[in-house]
Amino acid sequence: MNVVVFGASGMVGHGVLRACLLDPSVTRVLVVVRSPLGITHPKLQEIVHHDFTDLSARTEQLTGLDACFYCLGISSAGRSEAAYTRITHDFTLAATLPRTTPD
Repeated sequence: MNVVVFGASGMVGHGVLRACLLDPSVTRVLVVVRSPLGITHPKLQEIVHHDFTDLSARTEQLTGLDACFYCLGISSAGRSEAAYTRITHDFTLAATLPRTTPD
C-alpha cells in the first residue's frame, strides 16, 4: 500500500508517519512537508513544497496512492481568523482538489 501523509512534522502526523513506517503492509510513505524531516527510511519519500494552497505542480507525484492521512492543522489560540482559516481550510481544500485520474 502506498500512502501520503500531510503534516508529518506535527505531533499527530509524526505518530501516523511512525505507524506507517512500521506497518509491513505499507510499502511507500510519501510525506508532503515545508522543510525536510531529517528522517531516513527505505519506505520514506519526501516532497518539500512551500505553498500548500497550490499543489498543482505536484499532481503527478500525488497520484497512484492508496490512502491519505491529512494531519496538518493548528490551534486557533493566538492566531488571527485569516491565518487559522488559511491553514485549516485553504490548505485542506487544496489537498482535496480533483487530480488527473486514470479512466
